Amino acid sequence: MTKRTADQIYDSVLNRIVDGDLRPGDSLGEQSLAAAFGLSRTPVREALQRLANEGLTERGPRRTFVVRRMGQAELHDLFEALGELEALMARLAALRMTEIERHALREIVSDSERPGIDYEQANARFHEALQLGAHNGMLSNLLADLKNRTMPWRGAQFRARADRVTSSQTEHRAILKAVLARDGDQAHLQMRDHMAASMRVIAELIGT
Repeated sequence: MTKRTADQIYDSVLNRIVDGDLRPGDSLGEQSLAAAFGLSRTPVREALQRLANEGLTERGPRRTFVVRRMGQAELHDLFEALGELEALMARLAALRMTEIERHALREIVSDSERPGIDYEQANARFHEALQLGAHNGMLSNLLADLKNRTMPWRGAQFRARADRVTSSQTEHRAILKAVLARDGDQAHLQMRDHMAASMRVIAELIGT
């Protein structure tokens, strides 16, 4: 077994969670995954444990791994932390982005409004551009961890609520306007509002 092999399994399962192919509560059988990859169960177990350490999987019935479920209170706390950090990154990006980065952010927002666009990917690109534009590696690492923990739910809001795409696009334009104006306070405020709106939709989905 090599670390690279466990990483490949990790990446595959993570991508399926992010894409929505695996939903909270779905079983992740070690034996079936091992058979799918043509490997022993050891690297599979290592990959699933890594996902558990990141808060994406947990032990379910009979000690098998499942995609982790979250209650509203726990998810609220997670998104509150994420929202504050995203808002800080937006503030820093407004102050620190280069002209090339600002132009790229404008293009991302424009592209995300084209008909037929994969908005989940466009949304991820927007937030990643701000994360990189903040030019703070330590904060970026912290944000990446929180993003991993919330990925399944962040994507679900767009699949379950078509109107959320439209409102998210409007919120992105407001954040972009603040960043282009180099207004850190407004970028911070708009991003907090954006993340709060996402949390409200996700809370509704969990409650249904």
